[in-house]
Amino acid sequence: MANITAADVGKLRQMTGAGMMDCKKALVEADGDFDRAKELIRERGLAIANKRADREASEGAVLAKTVNNDTVGVMVALNCETDFVAKNVDFVELAKTILETAAKELPADIEALKNCTVNGQTITDLVAERSGITGEKMGLAYYEKIEAAQVSSYIHMGNKLATMVGLNKVVDPKVGFGVAMQIAAMNPVAVDKDFVPQEVIEKELEIGREQARNEGKAEELLDKIAQGKLQKFFKESTLLNQEFVQEGKITVKEYLQKQEKDLTVTTFKRFGLSN
Repeated sequence: MANITAADVGKLRQMTGAGMMDCKKALVEADGDFDRAKELIRERGLAIANKRADREASEGAVLAKTVNNDTVGVMVALNCETDFVAKNVDFVELAKTILETAAKELPADIEALKNCTVNGQTITDLVAERSGITGEKMGLAYYEKIEAAQVSSYIHMGNKLATMVGLNKVVDPKVGFGVAMQIAAMNPVAVDKDFVPQEVIEKELEIGREQARNEGKAEELLDKIAQGKLQKFFKESTLLNQEFVQEGKITVKEYLQKQEKDLTVTTFKRFGLSN
């Protein structure tokens, strides 16, 4: 039986960030083998994640950045259970590490990102290890990347929401940043009305008909009224047709074309912890 000293416990704590008692227990069980003790802490992180599978991990950090001369944007969301942990420096650093890994590797999807490695550990293992340290359920909840002639990103204060937007031309970065803020504030459903999914359109038409019916409108007028409400929906809920918050009185489309002819949005992504 290995003699576990306070220095050993402190060393493992420095290596893993786990609590003193957890480190001592892991070292005792590993008979002083530091590598095995680290594995035990990671394994317990997985056990905690499984045990807490029914818990809601609705807090966390959402981060985004651009790379490759602002032609690619990546966004990640790392979830946890409490705001206390979400604000913890080590948790935020882990989210930043995942973001930097995504920016470097540009994986195809979230599963590929989970399998990317940092200093010999997969992202999945890093998250499980941090889960074991905090005792909270954690998970990589979101990953997305976009490509365009110019990409801008925005992270809302507190790391609760982030956006990315792609433009078809290279312009002053302030322009893209302003549109990225617009997306955060106004939560559009699509770039333009032509990109709104058909099921969303049908639902809006049905809502419009039902509202008109409840207002006592004649049955033969319901479709016409619903179409009018749909056009209002397009104006309020599609990015290019929304009023540009920073200036008012002009749409996002008009704002972009004031900057440069034919300038437009090609794609955008938005993710918030309430999503």
